[in-house]
Amino acid sequence: MSELSTVLRAWRDRTRPEEVGLPAVPGRRAPGLRREELATLASISVDYIVRLEQGRARHPSAQTVAALARALRLNDEEVDHLYRVAGLASPNGRLVPHHIGPGVRRMVDRLDDVPLAVFTAAWDIVHHNGLWAAISGDPALRQGVDRNVVWRHFTDDFTGVGYDDRHHEEFGEDLVADLRAAHARYPDDPYLTTLVTRLRARSADFDARWGRATMSVHKASRKVMTTPVGPIAVDCDVLTAPGSDLRIVVYTTVPGSEDEQRLELLRVVGTQTLV
Repeated sequence: MSELSTVLRAWRDRTRPEEVGLPAVPGRRAPGLRREELATLASISVDYIVRLEQGRARHPSAQTVAALARALRLNDEEVDHLYRVAGLASPNGRLVPHHIGPGVRRMVDRLDDVPLAVFTAAWDIVHHNGLWAAISGDPALRQGVDRNVVWRHFTDDFTGVGYDDRHHEEFGEDLVADLRAAHARYPDDPYLTTLVTRLRARSADFDARWGRATMSVHKASRKVMTTPVGPIAVDCDVLTAPGSDLRIVVYTTVPGSEDEQRLELLRVVGTQTLV
């Protein structure tokens, strides 16, 4: 049995369902995750999990390894080891981090009563809760570059999100500044380099802003979300997770407002479409 299959099985066995947001079921024969549960958390087929653990699949992609690391809530040292035994270069310090550490994961799990998502330094979404999917659209329905906030802002303009001209201008400047800072920190990341190249070719607005080399920091903002229960005005705050270069985006409503009531209704409705 390979080291890859050994560590995957060991880490799956030690991960309790309640640690990853799954209900604890009495009478389980083993305290750890079932293969089906890990497959769901990592968006990988059960068959592929079986092949990895049996040593029949030895070279998973970097995307697969990153998904397994997030699902198993590995620490930095374990992430390093998982990449190496999978025959991949460790992303630590060279590539934009996608891994959500245990501390950040516990924090976002406790904020499940507000729309929340976690993004990389390049603004790719790596985690979201159900309320975020309900108010912003389900990120699971998007693939590849369409899961990137900067790409969507400059090519798709976020249908269903309303804000005034000043916020639109500031948000664009902030996103370009963030991408420039990430590109400086991770110059060897091929995905990030390609993203910048594609954006400059696709969007004249992005290209002009990139050429100005403006640096800025994100500010709190207000936007109006179009949802199945009606428009909801939310305050948007961007938090940075220390040591991980991840961004946690949180939407909140004014206490006692009609927006708060609609958000509570949306929590019940979820991603259903009201007729």
